[in-house]
Amino acid sequence: MSRSAPKGLPWPAQRGRLPGDDTPLLRTSKLVKVYRADGVTVEAIRGVDIEFAAGEFVAIMGPSGSGKSTLLHVLGGLEPATAGEIWLLGQRVDGLSTAGWAILRRRHVGFVFQFFNLLSNMTVADNVELPALLAGATPRQARKRREELLAELGIADKAGAAPTRLSGGEQQRVALARALANEPSLLLADEPTGNLDSTNTRDVLRLLRRAHADGQAILMVTHDARVASLADRVINLFDGMVADDARIVPIPRGRNGVGDIVELRELRG
Repeated sequence: MSRSAPKGLPWPAQRGRLPGDDTPLLRTSKLVKVYRADGVTVEAIRGVDIEFAAGEFVAIMGPSGSGKSTLLHVLGGLEPATAGEIWLLGQRVDGLSTAGWAILRRRHVGFVFQFFNLLSNMTVADNVELPALLAGATPRQARKRREELLAELGIADKAGAAPTRLSGGEQQRVALARALANEPSLLLADEPTGNLDSTNTRDVLRLLRRAHADGQAILMVTHDARVASLADRVINLFDGMVADDARIVPIPRGRNGVGDIVELRELRG
């Protein structure tokens, strides 16, 4: 694909449906993001190469300022890359226009943010239905999807409420329902438990685990190793570069008499 914005977006409509079995859901090559302001240059992302398979759950970790959230925003088209390539579902997307990225997100990318980003002038029901409507669902289909998601998340009774009337944990569950409403190929989650207490953190993680078990691909930024342990892989960033990429291999219960232990199998140093 050329770097000029395409007139059409010929990606498949169904989640995880790829051109070939070996085609990564997401791939980057020499990805770079540079910020320039008042004569100061900051290299937030420096030559990142990653691959991400359909249905995979990957956690991105690293110290503050390592480029975690920036990487997620660039991969979702919220910020343009300075250089390098981004491929999604076998198509190169880093050259899309703002409108092209908007259409791509409607069809294939869901976002969950640390601070929820719900529309305060709309009800919970409207917040969840909107992405499905924008993706082309009928009002009836969007309503059915919303009812299923809110019921699954245990907040069906909040459908008519304003987001500001909900607790932080409830707002995050609404945000997760909204992100899943259009059945995206890829769910991007930026510190989804960063502002939650332990109880609400467990609820959100349980829901993410369930979505992953249903085949949802998830790319999640987190600073919490306990949260990252839910993933299939952990990518550590340092100074905008991939420091290591390790697969999490659960150790069967009963081995050495200890349960809930994970073993990191290094993929790349």
